[in-house]
Amino acid sequence: MPADIKTHPVNLHTSLQGSVFTFQSDQDRIEAIDKAFDYRGDVTLTLAGEQLECFIFNRDARANPPRLQVFIKGSEAPRVIPYSDVLGIAFTGKDTADGKSWEAWVNKKEHERQAEADRIKAEAEAQGHL
Repeated sequence: MPADIKTHPVNLHTSLQGSVFTFQSDQDRIEAIDKAFDYRGDVTLTLAGEQLECFIFNRDARANPPRLQVFIKGSEAPRVIPYSDVLGIAFTGKDTADGKSWEAWVNKKEHERQAEADRIKAEAEAQGHL
């Protein structure tokens, strides 16, 4: 995990929303970029001389040099940014996947199945089948 992480939790979920990552090593940078790629919201990248509010839609750690592709807020054209240019990452956008874990999905589906079973049972009883 990146060495210098300042987290300002917005809720009790494991969302990175509100977190700010700065790097002490290249490995810190790689790990933070991986987290930002998996994040389902906008991030703010700090580069030398600029900050970009963007969505990371692709990354290639095996390229030479490693790079990521982003859609910058307010621009339609994607931009390619070398990993080495990224000095910090702030998870500034709303995490659209927050609260949408596998467990939440399973609970929702089980509730829907039970509601459907109850509906079918009520119809069968109304028709005198049960």
